[in-house]
Amino acid sequence: MNSIIPSPGAGMPVAQRRFRAPYLLSLAALIAPLATAQTAVRIDLSKPGIPVSPTLYGLMTEEINYSYDGGLYAELVRNRVFKDDDKAPVHWSVVQDAGGSAAIALDHRFPVPATALTTSLRLDAARAAQGHRVGIANAGYWGIPVKPNTRYRASFYARTAGAGGVPLTVSIEGVDGKTVYAQADGGRIDGEWKRYSVTLTTGAKVKPTTGARLVIATESPGTIWFNQVSLFPPTYNDRPNGNRVDLMQKLVDMKPRFLRFPGGNYVEGVTVDTRFKWKETLGPIAQRPGHPGTWGYRSSDGMGLLEFLEWVEDMKAEPVLAVFAGYALNGENVPAGPALQPFVQEALDEIEYVTGDVSTKWGAQRAKDGHPAPFKLRYVEIGNEDGFDKKKTYDGRYTQFHDAIKAKYPQLKLISTVNGKDWLGQQQKVTSRVPDLVDEHFYYTPLQMMHDAARYDSYERKGPKVFIGEWAAQEGEPTTDLHAALADAAFMTGMERNADVVEMSCYAPLLVNVNPGGVQWRYNLVGYDAQGSYGSPSYHVQKMFSNYLGNVSLPVTAQKVSTQTWQEAPRDETPQVLPPARDVPTMFFSATRSEQRGEIYLKVVNAIGSAQTVQVDLAGAAKVAAEGKAIVLSSAQKEDTNTIAEPAKVVPVTSKASGLGKQFSYSFAPYSVTVLVLSTK
Repeated sequence: MNSIIPSPGAGMPVAQRRFRAPYLLSLAALIAPLATAQTAVRIDLSKPGIPVSPTLYGLMTEEINYSYDGGLYAELVRNRVFKDDDKAPVHWSVVQDAGGSAAIALDHRFPVPATALTTSLRLDAARAAQGHRVGIANAGYWGIPVKPNTRYRASFYARTAGAGGVPLTVSIEGVDGKTVYAQADGGRIDGEWKRYSVTLTTGAKVKPTTGARLVIATESPGTIWFNQVSLFPPTYNDRPNGNRVDLMQKLVDMKPRFLRFPGGNYVEGVTVDTRFKWKETLGPIAQRPGHPGTWGYRSSDGMGLLEFLEWVEDMKAEPVLAVFAGYALNGENVPAGPALQPFVQEALDEIEYVTGDVSTKWGAQRAKDGHPAPFKLRYVEIGNEDGFDKKKTYDGRYTQFHDAIKAKYPQLKLISTVNGKDWLGQQQKVTSRVPDLVDEHFYYTPLQMMHDAARYDSYERKGPKVFIGEWAAQEGEPTTDLHAALADAAFMTGMERNADVVEMSCYAPLLVNVNPGGVQWRYNLVGYDAQGSYGSPSYHVQKMFSNYLGNVSLPVTAQKVSTQTWQEAPRDETPQVLPPARDVPTMFFSATRSEQRGEIYLKVVNAIGSAQTVQVDLAGAAKVAAEGKAIVLSSAQKEDTNTIAEPAKVVPVTSKASGLGKQFSYSFAPYSVTVLVLSTK
């Protein structure tokens, strides 16, 4: 771990993980910190270059910051199965209009048969009468988003005391009940549990708002029990249990090559019993009990294993499956041997669910769940951040998982959560089985991240490949600012220059609900509330690098790069003593070539507040067109960022670039990340 702040995969109120500021390595000499004449960059096309992994850039996800419930998972009702609190119906309120009187309470006496729905919400409506409406209301995750010309799908289980029948209405209305945006007949409820569903459609003149709630009400006296009350807006690709359209589109636009799921500490759980139990996330949502999450709120498990896989499918990416490996966040672990074997089998079953054909047990279950075709799977990660296991049992646990998975699925690449270099740059202990990849996590301040941009220049070339499974420069909140984005881009140039070492990478955390109470991690990639969303400057950097990536990394050398000074924070053991100041380059470079498109993508980071001119030499180039394209992310202040109110304050601008060629001079804007697209056709 590389932070004085815990990572999303490690930090949490239960674990209370904290770390000392890192003693960073000296910067390698690829970019020389000289402060004299004009900077010169040489791209050597006479050499073959290094193949770039097609999975270099992907996404990492876990349930943090209301990333799924209240975020990507499109369900609008909060606490839909009434299990967020054992004693009170939190996030629910009683509706009492025009002198109507009612009360609500949790009731555990009447589970819905043949489901996991054990706790219901009882509405005591004895004093309901014509013109005196009573009911239940839910305001969702910081508001129900209302938009014009929009169809919503509402559903719920209900029963009443007696066979007479109680009529219900379902509506989306203002929080004060005075404005009704959409309404429908909810049916007549009788004495048996049944599932009811309605469609609610808003009109063309409705003004967008988050000041709305879902109401189910009656004007007839009686007692009514409700369970699994749900409201879905339109979803991406119109999936019935699907994802929010605007957030999915932002992720699709990044062109990620993979998705690492289900996390992060979400796969581990606070305890072994509260891990991500994938078998309990299959099938109809009424069969899913949900479970306590790792960031202080409960997970509905509406985002189950199949939904993760369909999310990957919708992005045209591939899964990186993290399996529970016997270690939980509270330090509880299952030692290697017979006690661990059920969890090994659980992982084997999970892989079969993902990849097995319909003749297999779990492949047949996947087909029953609605997806007969198997999914492509190449990467499996064994656990998450197991270097925090104080009992040091990962070697034995990894070996047991490794041997079992390789015996049945020899083609899979296995990822170890230890074995890489730690934040001191020292090699960690290698497990008894050599993994295909090692997962390294880095969380830095911007200048720390820039200082470490050459980390892989001197990395061991003979060992496993590197998966940078969580990383981010951290500044600005709840989403990062331009300074962090500049540092992210600097670090990514190092990834691209060292494509023979770095096979995969994914930023974290991915998503954050920006409402008060929705943020558990201060620095995030994409922000949203109930109505809108935006990408941070770091998001746009990720998108730029992923969208303009060749298949070959070209040799790049830079000379006469000016520097800026970074003073590291005092070390914990001697806080009165400052470590030596560090020189950090002000510019960073990488270049990749797309042989298919006949293009070179020169990526340049100017980390300071003044323009810098660079002399570019494409050595060995047969032809370079005089005109190309420049994609530039920049702003006047490095603290500038995007918000719900200003979602496009710092976004890339694409323009024509002229005066290019085998040798050319180019001025890079202050505080900028630039992708120059050079045509060699």
